[in-house]
Amino acid sequence: MTDTVAERWARLEPHIVSYGPDDGTPRPAVILFHGCGGLRPHLPRYAEAAVNAGWRAFVVDSYAPRGWNRDFSLAMVCTGLMLRGPERAGDVAAAVWGIAQRPDVDAAKLVLAGWSHGSWSMMDLMTMALDRSGEAGLADPQVARAAVNGVVGLGLYYPYVGPGALSRTRPWVRHPQALAVIARDDHLTSVHNARTVHDRVARDGTPVEVWIAGGTHAFDEPTGLGMMRHDPELTLESLMRFEAFLDRL
Repeated sequence: MTDTVAERWARLEPHIVSYGPDDGTPRPAVILFHGCGGLRPHLPRYAEAAVNAGWRAFVVDSYAPRGWNRDFSLAMVCTGLMLRGPERAGDVAAAVWGIAQRPDVDAAKLVLAGWSHGSWSMMDLMTMALDRSGEAGLADPQVARAAVNGVVGLGLYYPYVGPGALSRTRPWVRHPQALAVIARDDHLTSVHNARTVHDRVARDGTPVEVWIAGGTHAFDEPTGLGMMRHDPELTLESLMRFEAFLDRL
């Protein structure tokens, strides 16, 4: 069963955390989407980096509206059993639509940033025209199309680009500037595979800046798990590169 853009936004909005000056000045905005493990301590650091660059930031929780906790998401989402990229793309579209309507946001300058599963969802959304019912799990994706078309940048942090990722086979229909971060020791993809996908996106007409970070998947998350190891120095470089990317837009 699909919901409308407005219904999806109404579910997400109470669980979005905003960062930035407490004023009504319209400012550019970054919308951040967590990985399959849910909200983690590194996302507020990127939100604060955006604020330092003069932007507002909004961290979207895709799990709280669904009543899911971390154990559930690790078991069901990280394994690909539920909420795959094409479906969560509806969260991305609805969040863009809702945040673009805020009077304290410059809707002409929106950036999306995603980590792993979050980037997968964002990249899948870039392949969707949003002109038919059911796309991105939304009954009326056309409602969000103009807002999504206005996105000017993407921060893609070690995105999932394996089987099921639409960007492996489908061209993007919109072409915001992108910062693509590939983890050199990512256990979910090789550098070659990730580069192949990003090069394909670039050939479609999207300006893609690629940084191969010398760490593991989720190198910027303080609470590493299994093959994922936190690298504090690499994290600082990543934050600086993110802020510099925003400065260039």
